[in-house]
Amino acid sequence: MLSVLNNDGTTETGSLMDDIVREGARRVGDGAMGLWRALAEVFPRARRQRCWVHKVRNVMNALPKSAQPGAKKALQEIYNAEDRDHAEKAIKDFERTYGAKWPKATKKVTDETDELLAFYDFPAEHWVHLRTTNPIESTFSTVKLRTKVTRGAGSPAAALAMVFKLVESAQARWRAITAPHLVALVRNGARFKNGHLVERPEVIAA
Repeated sequence: MLSVLNNDGTTETGSLMDDIVREGARRVGDGAMGLWRALAEVFPRARRQRCWVHKVRNVMNALPKSAQPGAKKALQEIYNAEDRDHAEKAIKDFERTYGAKWPKATKKVTDETDELLAFYDFPAEHWVHLRTTNPIESTFSTVKLRTKVTRGAGSPAAALAMVFKLVESAQARWRAITAPHLVALVRNGARFKNGHLVERPEVIAA
């Protein structure tokens, strides 16, 4: 049974992260700071992948409307780049174009390059799943909508039952992960570069 995660990242009734590890969780997350503090205890080398949908939205909010169409296209050039080198070049282009006039918007990208481009170190088939947390959020949109309508679930037990049934119903519309056979390789620590598996060099006896 999973433990309760507090807002400060601590857990009650045991270790949440240890429970998640036993359930086979993958070492990739988004920007939830409380969760990341807890993850760091179990996965000190965990990779952080920021959600590009939210990042684009945050950058747009820091720009005037007249600059938003061009900036949005420039950001698409980053996260849709064929490899990390091209993505980093696109980031430099974005900084040259918008940095002088709108440094606050630019820093939202340049200050988090590693977190925004972490997906390049995973299978290319999985990039569409890793670049955004929207698939996760859309899963719970039905739950949030029902919660607003009912103005709460009444009790923790009722809330748990409601969430379970709603998510169970929503799973019929879930998209299956692309190339699921690669998940085992990722979980076992296989290295990928720009989406391609990096073969381990054979040790040649002297």
